[in-house]
Amino acid sequence: MKLLRVGTAGQERPALLDAEGVLRDLSGLVADIDGALLADEAALGRIRAAADAGELLALDGTGLRIGPPVARIGKVVCIGLNYFDHAKETGAEPPAEPVIFLKAPDTVVGPQDTVLVPRGSVKTDWEVELAVVIGRTARYLESAEEGLAQVAGYAVSHDVSEREFQIERGGTWDKGKNCETFNPLGPWLVTADEVPDPQNLALRLWVNGELKQDGSTAEQIFPVGEVVRYVSQFMTLYPGDVINTGTPAGVAMGRPEPKPYLRPGDVVELEVEGLGRQRQELKAA
Repeated sequence: MKLLRVGTAGQERPALLDAEGVLRDLSGLVADIDGALLADEAALGRIRAAADAGELLALDGTGLRIGPPVARIGKVVCIGLNYFDHAKETGAEPPAEPVIFLKAPDTVVGPQDTVLVPRGSVKTDWEVELAVVIGRTARYLESAEEGLAQVAGYAVSHDVSEREFQIERGGTWDKGKNCETFNPLGPWLVTADEVPDPQNLALRLWVNGELKQDGSTAEQIFPVGEVVRYVSQFMTLYPGDVINTGTPAGVAMGRPEPKPYLRPGDVVELEVEGLGRQRQELKAA
């Protein structure tokens, strides 16, 4: 299923995109798309049954904002340097273990919402990523197979980063990762049953119409199941938590000088195969 949330920020309603591309209202069946729903197999089954029976009313999507597909995200866990080519372009050795950092949930915005270039920023960068949304509480998992079994679904994520704040201002990466609007998510949450192989998805990103990133999750150093297993050794994952699984090569930081960092007025478009497409215009904060 393709689950999404539509409406003005803070007032989104749950919806489903059916196989014919028609938007269907879920507000009569469920309160929202959040961790509680994703952990409730019976509720998800009712949605599937209602959709198959043609019982869901159509919504007019004209001019309707698409919000983040998951509400009340507990945490956003990010995996750094998880593609061999991206590690190489940044001058880093491929890590022996996954690199983990966190983004605050309030960085998450809708897939077409404005992204703000922070005040004083000269190195705002782009990163297309496969996002994993957790559906079961996970702690101390023993195998990558167990890791995959905890996944409720997948989405497109844009891990926007400010490289000067991240690398040159001291401390951890948090300064360059947690700026306002720095994690557009969506448009949909595609349930795991419709993504049989998360290690065979193309990822692409364009800036002002020019292709910048063109990779595949097949190139990940640590695949999805192993990422979930590994993270569960250090923190408990709960339904509705999100894991950004890393970006392929092609970011501005890896380009020759002068590096083409993002500026107000730029337009970024990105997609992950089968998971939909995002578009953001950048504006000054």
